[in-house]
Amino acid sequence: MRQRTPIEGREPVAVLLSPRPAVVAAARRAGARTVVVAPVPSVPSDREGAERRVRADWRDHRRLVGAVGPIEEVRDGRAAVFGFDAASALAAARANEELGLPGTPTAAVTALMDKAALRVRSNALHPARPVSFARCGRAATLPFVATLIGYPCVVKPRAGSDGEGVRLVRDEAEASAAALAYPEVTDLLVEEYLEGPELAVEALSRAGRHRVLGWSRRRPGPGLTAAGHELPVALNPGTAEAVRALVRGVLDLAGHGDGPSHTEVVLTRHGPRLIEAHARPGGEEFTRLLRLAHGTDILGLALASGLGLPDPERSPRAACAGLRYVDFPPGRRLDGVRPGIAAARAVPGVVRVQLEIPPGATVRRAPTGARHHAYVLATAATPGSLARVLDRATGLLGQAPPARRIPQPEGGLA
Repeated sequence: MRQRTPIEGREPVAVLLSPRPAVVAAARRAGARTVVVAPVPSVPSDREGAERRVRADWRDHRRLVGAVGPIEEVRDGRAAVFGFDAASALAAARANEELGLPGTPTAAVTALMDKAALRVRSNALHPARPVSFARCGRAATLPFVATLIGYPCVVKPRAGSDGEGVRLVRDEAEASAAALAYPEVTDLLVEEYLEGPELAVEALSRAGRHRVLGWSRRRPGPGLTAAGHELPVALNPGTAEAVRALVRGVLDLAGHGDGPSHTEVVLTRHGPRLIEAHARPGGEEFTRLLRLAHGTDILGLALASGLGLPDPERSPRAACAGLRYVDFPPGRRLDGVRPGIAAARAVPGVVRVQLEIPPGATVRRAPTGARHHAYVLATAATPGSLARVLDRATGLLGQAPPARRIPQPEGGLA
């Protein structure tokens, strides 16, 4: 028999897989005790107050179950395993199922990761005007498949995450060039390009009921990248209800009955259409953004729900909040960026400046999808003053993204 490993206190335990410090802090706000499981020691998590560390490679299912199984609260069902990125969300779901703990079903996580199956399911919600798509198994046939769908179209790996390998293809020449970027034998999805304002929608499900926590508007950048996100987003009542119905419908069809989700939606002239959905919250910058703008603690709510705890208290809310990404050209060495970071942080209204590349390092790659080099979070009293704060702060960091007009279909954004 395995020896039980107790943790002092009777509060339920959140077992966190390689969490960022913000996740550990959210567990404390939710009233849970924490165990951090990571392949290497996690000093930032310790600084946030994690009660215990378990050194284990959670990507190995057997090792993860063997590492957390002896914990007394796990054995007693007073715990749950949590992962808040693509890989750790799947690992947590598998561990919870084997250990008999609550959480998002593994089948739901994998259903949302399969973009082809998800597109089929979401098209069932609006049969009169489905999104055209096709699968492509060989890179050499990509130009032909793209021609069938029509230009412009979007090419993405069927099981990718964080925008990796996603490309906007505008003509046959770009389709031929894109084909060279993928392995010859591949598994791609080619689908029509959806035009309109884009929303990132955060939701929390419990016992099959889906609670939409809020949404932000995506500020488009070059290609399919994002320049940032902004809140609040005013939708007319009909559009708002259609967005909620789409998100709930997709989660129902995927079997996602418990846990957080992040869904990306386009407001097309035919109504809201799905881009993709995930069985986890958005990135750390999204969760901070909604907490600033709405007072909604997405991480705290997800952890409390998974452990059967009361919702954490709402935070004070700002009038307007925004997120702006900053990216640097590949090959640039980030020497001398500390003064720019300090100056950006000193701009009135700036809440956070985060550099994802260490100062002094060399930028190795261009931004892709959800992966950027830095970001700025700020609040202000009006959308105009918020834009000025973000423009100034990102300019001080070395690059101010050009403003782009966001198209608004009739009857969409108010």
